[in-house]
Amino acid sequence: MSDGEDDRYRAPALDKGLDILELLAGVDGGLTQAEISKKLNRSPNEFYRMLDRLVRRGYITRIDGDRYSLTLKLFGLAQLHAPTRRLAAYATPLMRDLAQRTRQANQLAVFDRGSAVVIAQQEAPDYWGISIRVGSHISLFDTGSGHVLLAFRPPEEREMMISEHVKSRKDIELTPEFYARLDEIRARGYEMMASAQTAGVFNLSAPILGPDRRGIAALTVPYISLVNAPSAPDISTTISLLQKTAEQLSLLAGSDVQHEVPVET
Repeated sequence: MSDGEDDRYRAPALDKGLDILELLAGVDGGLTQAEISKKLNRSPNEFYRMLDRLVRRGYITRIDGDRYSLTLKLFGLAQLHAPTRRLAAYATPLMRDLAQRTRQANQLAVFDRGSAVVIAQQEAPDYWGISIRVGSHISLFDTGSGHVLLAFRPPEEREMMISEHVKSRKDIELTPEFYARLDEIRARGYEMMASAQTAGVFNLSAPILGPDRRGIAALTVPYISLVNAPSAPDISTTISLLQKTAEQLSLLAGSDVQHEVPVET
């Protein structure tokens, strides 16, 4: 395509927005409007309306009053595109094997725009089991999947995730105890908690780690005690099987990290 054809199809406003996003993607700590205009060699007034729209659409956010930083919205959109479909495809046979070994259902969730989203799920092989519909949006604050997705992210990313979630949940009150729990989960390597939605269910969740050691997904077994199933593994063994499956998926995702942590009951 010639330069003349390039100019004919230009979209200045779109270019300006993309310039801002690409600039902020390579900066830690954000930039002020004046700093953005200086780095892009334009007048500060050119960016006021564009910055306002990007904030309102959730692509960037204000920090420290006058600085702009990327949110995780672009990351969330990318998570639901091809990489997520590939992850779900790779996970399916391993999740099926996990269901057979544990006699429990399991599901895989990723972070997307303020929630944990179920991208794959495997039914329990027997009559009883807890399943969640693929595509369901679940809370970051009171589910095992949400806790793991938060626990295995760097503090700055974690705060962005929480900020996006709180926008739709005005009743959330964050406490030092909640952050301490996330640290415990990270140190232990998994989450085990009574379900806040269903009595008698324990959410067992382990992270899928990417090449940069960040949690990219959470694998969860909604564990129920099975009556008249003497061969079904107990909760301790189920946690161990869950962690081994999460390690296999982490290796497929390019991570060299394995969860060598003691199993607790």
